[in-house]
Amino acid sequence: LGSSVMVPVTNGRFNLGTWQGIYQCEHRDHGGRRRLIITIQGESLNS
Repeated sequence: LGSSVMVPVTNGRFNLGTWQGIYQCEHRDHGGRRRLIITIQGESLNS
C-alpha cells in the first residue's frame, strides 16, 4: 500500500494555504521499520 503527494515549493518554502499542512500518520498496532522516500524535482534558482 502506498500513497504520494505533490507539493509546490516557491523560493525554497512549501507553497501551502493558510490552513494547510503536511502530516505523516500511521495506524498500526505493531512496531517495525519504516521507509519514507522523498523525491525533489525542480530547477535551480541560479539557472
